[in-house]
Amino acid sequence: MAGENIRCQVLVIGSGPGGSITASALAARGMDVLLLEEGQNLRNDSCAPFSSEEIAQKYRSGGLNPALGNPNIPFVEGCCVGGGSEINSGLYHRTPAEVLANWRERYQVRDLQEKDLEPQFEFCEKVLHVQLNPGRVPAAADKLKAGADRLGWKSREVPRWYEYSGPISRERKAQAKRQTMSQTFVPAFLEAGGRLLSGIRAQKLAWENGRWNTIGVRGSESVQINAEAVFVCAGAVQTPALLRRSGIRKNIGNSLAMHPTVKVTALFDDEINTLEPEVPAHQVTEFSPRICMGCSISSSAYLALAMTDYPELQQALRAHWKQMAIYYAMIQGPATGMVRNVPFSTAPLVRYSLNPENMRSLSEALRNLCRAMFAAGATTLYPSLSGFAPLRNEGDLDRLPVALSAANTNLMTIHLFSSCPMGEDLNLCAVDSFGKVHGAEKLYVNDASILCTAPGVNPQGTIMGIARRNAMHFADHAS
Repeated sequence: MAGENIRCQVLVIGSGPGGSITASALAARGMDVLLLEEGQNLRNDSCAPFSSEEIAQKYRSGGLNPALGNPNIPFVEGCCVGGGSEINSGLYHRTPAEVLANWRERYQVRDLQEKDLEPQFEFCEKVLHVQLNPGRVPAAADKLKAGADRLGWKSREVPRWYEYSGPISRERKAQAKRQTMSQTFVPAFLEAGGRLLSGIRAQKLAWENGRWNTIGVRGSESVQINAEAVFVCAGAVQTPALLRRSGIRKNIGNSLAMHPTVKVTALFDDEINTLEPEVPAHQVTEFSPRICMGCSISSSAYLALAMTDYPELQQALRAHWKQMAIYYAMIQGPATGMVRNVPFSTAPLVRYSLNPENMRSLSEALRNLCRAMFAAGATTLYPSLSGFAPLRNEGDLDRLPVALSAANTNLMTIHLFSSCPMGEDLNLCAVDSFGKVHGAEKLYVNDASILCTAPGVNPQGTIMGIARRNAMHFADHAS
């Protein structure tokens, strides 16, 4: 109904990995928790994974979100119950030790040793069934491993949050079910007595009479939620946008970081792709964490997007898609982005800049990825560079520029963070070491926003471990 009023002890805004784990941990400690999600609560089988239908249903704005810069970088956000966990590949990394050390020293983050996160990582890994693929490895992953091995580069299979079933052997594909937030932590939250409201967008927060009043919108109806404490877990773009709309701006939305990613579509003589898309979980770690290379989902919808730089080859794509796969190289991008609100628009303005050194790093990453692909036996490579002729052999790599050009380079990212960095350095940090907003009462951020810099690996393991650490700290110190 219009003007609906709801009260709770703790409001968690956003149901991605940060929000779902926060809400589940606090509800398990006996707190009255309301989990608020802008997107819809969809059945897990509402669409095929990694399909165009999934993009329409579960991605914010159908995946068309630009970070404006030179070049522009499209980014992807989930917008449904479970957030980004519902649309990604489920690859899982613990935070590299050198990254944690940098955050402790540069941002003065307390209690962030590996031993501090170990029990949180272990808990999340158990719930999500994080493990290596016990069955046959996708052919695209085998290609990347073969290329790395021939070049003498370090590489590894990355664990995933998948539960496997059925007859399992390395000779046959294992039946797998992705362990997203909607399959794990959200049900646990509801079983612990938590309440979930979906389809409601949080517009603004206001501190009134010792409590937080959140104004939300469901279609044309308004909803007001009154809470003792609020955790904002809406992601690295939506979280700072909400805080800034609420007049909370110190070090908020000024330091967005990401993993700028360049892609290559590889054509092989043999078939490596199937109608049912698989998640190739192999990564080249030779240059990590500065550069990471891996395999991407290569469904027909994703292949069509990857080949938009070669419109004349769409017919060939339809004929040879079973011999094609998409590979990526990402760099640790700088924290140079900003998030701002635009009058009369619900979409925040996102800007992100790359300097010449970053463009050189991307060129190095692309060149190394192409070397690995040719070493793996690729016959033709199609880099995501507009107007660039396909690469037919390793000698063609000399045509790649020392620094990629902003004019013809098509980048993207699915990893965004650092827009509200944590720590005790008040000149750099928006929140303290446990996510409490500096200068605000009972207001917390507990998602990708608080990661201090780009971690150089898939970030969701880091997000989940730190989110649970912070939630448990809050519960331990709640009056």
